[in-house]
Amino acid sequence: MDKKVSVIGAGMVGGTCAQRLAEKELCDVVLVDIIDGLPEGKALDLAEAAPIEGHDAHLTGSSKGYEATAGSDIIIITSGVPRKPGMSRDDLLGINSKIMKDVVSKTAPLSPNAIIIVVANPLDAMCHVAFETSGFPKNRVMGMAGALDSARFRCFIAEELNVSVECINAFVLGGHGDTMVPLPRYSTVAGIPITELISKEKIDAMCDRTANGGAEIVKLLKTGSAFYATASGAVVMAESILKDKKMIIPCATYLEGEYGINNLFVGVPVKLGLNGVEEIIEIKLTAEEEAGLKKSAAAVQDLVDAMAKL
Repeated sequence: MDKKVSVIGAGMVGGTCAQRLAEKELCDVVLVDIIDGLPEGKALDLAEAAPIEGHDAHLTGSSKGYEATAGSDIIIITSGVPRKPGMSRDDLLGINSKIMKDVVSKTAPLSPNAIIIVVANPLDAMCHVAFETSGFPKNRVMGMAGALDSARFRCFIAEELNVSVECINAFVLGGHGDTMVPLPRYSTVAGIPITELISKEKIDAMCDRTANGGAEIVKLLKTGSAFYATASGAVVMAESILKDKKMIIPCATYLEGEYGINNLFVGVPVKLGLNGVEEIIEIKLTAEEEAGLKKSAAAVQDLVDAMAKL
C-alpha cells in the first residue's frame, strides 16, 4: 500500500489500532513495543488473519528499535502506563511524559513529514510533550480525545432513545478528563437537538457519565483501561487524514487565541485532512459552556505547569 502508519505501543490499544487500520485497508502497519516479541507476535497473528478478513495490508512488528517506522505518514503513540482502579489520568503524568519524550525523539527524525496522533494519558499534556519534542508544526500534532468522548456520549444517547448510533452526532469539548464539556445543544438525533427529546435531568446524567466514561471502564475491568473505543477514535482520525476526507472531529489541538485560549492543547472540533488539522472550527458557546471550557483548559494548564517542574 502507498500509506504507512506506525503504532507505538503494542498493548491492547495499539494492537487494536493495528487490527482496525489493517482490516479497513487504510495502510501498511508497523507495530512497535519495547517488550521482546510482543509486536512481532501481534503483527504475525494479524497477518495470518488477513486471508480470512480479506485485506492485503502488510504488517510489521519490531521490538528492536524504531528503524521500521521510517517514512511513516502517521505515527500513533499509545505507549505508556495505563490507568488502574483509583488512578486518575493525571497520576500518569511523570512516567508517561518521559516515555512520550523518548518515543517522539526517536520516531520524529525518521519520519519528518509524519502526523502524530497522541493517545497516551494524560492526553492533553502528552500532546505538549510530543509537540515540543518533535518540533513539528502545530497542524501535525494532535490528540485523540474528542473522538472517543463524543462516541461515548453518542452511545449513551442511542441507548436512552433506543435509536441507531448512526443517527446521532455529538460534540464534547475541553480536556480529556472529568472537566470535559459535552455540548447537548450541538448534539442531535437525525438533526433534532437532544434537548428536545430528553429531559435535562437525564442529559445531565449522560454528560456526567461521559466525563467519567474512562473511569467507569477501568473500575469494571480492574486490571486495565478502555481500548476498543479508544483505538476506534484514533483510527477514524487516521482515516480522515489518509483519505483526505476533511471530517470534522473533536481533537486535542494547539490553540492560539481560538475560544480565547492560548498556547494550549485543548479538545475542539477540527477539520482533518492530508495536512492534519486543516481548520479549527469555532462554534458559539453560551456563557455556561464557555465557563466550562475555560475551567477545563485551566485544568490542562495545571498539568502542563506541573510537568514543567518534574
